[in-house]
Amino acid sequence: MTSTSVRRLTGAVGQVALGVLLLVAGTAHLTVAREEFRAQVPSWLPLDADLVVVASGVVEICLGLALLAAWRQPVRGLTGAVVAAFFVAVFPGNIAQFTEGRDGFGLDTDAARAVRLLFQPLLVLWALAATDAVPALRSLRRRPES
Repeated sequence: MTSTSVRRLTGAVGQVALGVLLLVAGTAHLTVAREEFRAQVPSWLPLDADLVVVASGVVEICLGLALLAAWRQPVRGLTGAVVAAFFVAVFPGNIAQFTEGRDGFGLDTDAARAVRLLFQPLLVLWALAATDAVPALRSLRRRPES
């Protein structure tokens, strides 16, 4: 196997794994873990926490399906960029869980909640790397306008 084919295979596996992860997480938002996800909704957000959990679950399911369906560039890269942006958008919820000392998903100490914060950037990088988002976005910027 060439390094290019290994990179493509790794990206495809990463993309499928992230898509499945989002489908599982989104489904959990709507079913068995709804209460746990409420711990990540910031108290300062002027929306009903349950509405936020349900809406973010629906978004996660849609993003998971998109990752499983988008295989041609530039759509694949754009999908990865949207997923990465979603992970950035929900990060304040993870920060709120830490700063407000809310328990959820076994994160019942400040140390555990702080460690959780370190993994969010890895999700962003995973979405970008698995879908070759950065090169895809660069290629879109270089396209001549018609």
